[in-house]
Amino acid sequence: MTAVSTRLLQLPKAELHLHIEGTLEPGLVFALARRNGVDLPYRDEAELRGKYSFNNLQSFLDLYYDCMAVLTTRQDFADLARSYYGKAREQGVRHVEMFFDPQAHVRRGVDFDDIVDGLNQAIAEAWTDHGISGGLILSFLRDEPLESAESVWDRAKERPERFIAVGLDSAEAGFPPARFGPIFAQARALGLNAVAHAGEEGPPSYIWEALDELNVDRIDHGIRALEDDDLVRRLVREAIPLTVCPLSNVRLGCVPDLASHRLPEMLAKGLVVTVNSDDPAYFGGYVGDNFVALDAAFGLDEATAARLARNSVLASFATSDRKNELMALVDSWEAQA
Repeated sequence: MTAVSTRLLQLPKAELHLHIEGTLEPGLVFALARRNGVDLPYRDEAELRGKYSFNNLQSFLDLYYDCMAVLTTRQDFADLARSYYGKAREQGVRHVEMFFDPQAHVRRGVDFDDIVDGLNQAIAEAWTDHGISGGLILSFLRDEPLESAESVWDRAKERPERFIAVGLDSAEAGFPPARFGPIFAQARALGLNAVAHAGEEGPPSYIWEALDELNVDRIDHGIRALEDDDLVRRLVREAIPLTVCPLSNVRLGCVPDLASHRLPEMLAKGLVVTVNSDDPAYFGGYVGDNFVALDAAFGLDEATAARLARNSVLASFATSDRKNELMALVDSWEAQA
């Protein structure tokens, strides 16, 4: 690893677009399968890893949901998050706002509270063990019947303090955000923040809907915003953050290669861009690896890297005091150049 790569990994940063189920590495898949007596359709880790080649979002989701079958207990979810945090600390992460997909688990008979409590247990430990702050974003699967989301929300709203936000994810094309408006309005009324995947495979109109119908604070992905000049002006004017995931965009065919990614153009237009990993076990790297890959593709100077890190802090739902602490860490990193 070069000195530049090491520096970028050490850059203090927040991770705002991280699906905890997407951190399920093949080794852990098989370990949990053995522990829970789950039969897998793969001979070994190498065969499973060989499946990590995707043509589009749906081809990824098919494998993603297959591997989730090994997650059945509170301990499984805590161990999953603990494994992620160990890697995140090595990648410079100091704050994480992680998505989880409860519908994908409760339909398999997993208890909702076991999922939430297991993840929150690991979140609490991460602060003690690694100095990583953060919280949990309850994401709804947009390609499932609305009744499924409402059922999960009925459980979640009993104790909203366990979450920092609600979100919207899964297969985007053909599933615009607006029908989730009532759930998001209820979440807002309970004091939760709101985010939504939009403008990855879906058109810019999905971003407009997420802003106008869901009243979101952030747009997850948002790379197709550049196709709509009026939308770009609005995003800049309102300082709406975009949680961009470069390696994910390449792996899912949203861009042909990293050198073709429009992230530099997004920054040049004044968009509040953050860099994230999405589903790092499947997409070839954690968030620090994304910074390193961007440097290889574009020559990421330290001022731009620090700008991206500061954007991630400003775009987070951390307290003002915690944001000040994180900003000071970024300032210290940049001063060491």
